[in-house]
Amino acid sequence: MRPKLTDVAKKAGVSPTTVSRVINNYGYLSEKTKNKVYHAMEELNYQPNSLARSLQGKQTKLIGVIVPEISNPFFAELVGTIEKKLFEKNYKMILCNANYDRHKEQEYIKMLIANQVDGIITGTHNLDIEEYNQGGLPIIAFDRSLSKKVPIVSCDNYQGGCMATEELYQAGCRHIDFFGNPESIANPTNERLKAYQDTIQKFGLHPHVHAVRFSESPTLKALSVRQLLEQHTADGIFCSDDLTALLVLQEARKMNIKIPKQLKVIGFDGTKLIQTYHPELSTIVQPIEEIADLLTELLCKRIENSNFKFDSNQFKIPVKILRSNSTR
Repeated sequence: MRPKLTDVAKKAGVSPTTVSRVINNYGYLSEKTKNKVYHAMEELNYQPNSLARSLQGKQTKLIGVIVPEISNPFFAELVGTIEKKLFEKNYKMILCNANYDRHKEQEYIKMLIANQVDGIITGTHNLDIEEYNQGGLPIIAFDRSLSKKVPIVSCDNYQGGCMATEELYQAGCRHIDFFGNPESIANPTNERLKAYQDTIQKFGLHPHVHAVRFSESPTLKALSVRQLLEQHTADGIFCSDDLTALLVLQEARKMNIKIPKQLKVIGFDGTKLIQTYHPELSTIVQPIEEIADLLTELLCKRIENSNFKFDSNQFKIPVKILRSNSTR
């Protein structure tokens, strides 16, 4: 039977992560540890992919991309654009769909390390930074705060939240609700909620925040939306993503609530799919092309020089508003 990395680790008396780090030449390791691993590999005749290139300090030209949900149109479009940008830079992408599952994310990280990827772009927040650091890989985060050492790329979520709330107010709404994730975790997407709250306060209105989570199934989300529409008298709703906004429009029509006369709705993301197939939805458009450009550019700089220092840890890209029939 062909020997595995775990067999090498067992024979050398070290962890599989240490074996991977020796193979990839990542991080500080003593000569004694390296020699133990090399000796075990030689005895077992272990030949991992791209071993010769890795030992010579060359790259595998593989990048791991971890997303929470590939079925979401925003992540699907972002991943497609990242793949295009990486291919232009002579890199191939390994896509991992964590599906909001901590265990899956852990397993994918192990798999990426075993496949000797040159770096990781992650948009999930199930794991702590230490679990990513085990592989000693360059990491760039999208919309997720992992640590002060990991650069974060995002759209200007606060700007978008202000624009969305102001759009509803300028359209005549005075009972404006927020539908989205209410968790107070330190991630850039929570700036949408903060912007809503600040803007509501500026206009002297009362905030109404309702939990409609990204990870819920469409059926459960639709049920939650319908209950909220039945229980509250909102004349304007800011949804923190477009899919939730579409569910609001769908349930409102079932309840004979006239859009936009009785209820105005605005979403957030503005993917090409939404703009093409649901042009009636007003939304805040994230600059996906520019986000993918920056994610890949920053990662390549870290791969080329692991000690490269960025002027800032956070990179925010401006958004724009797309006005349509759901607010006007």
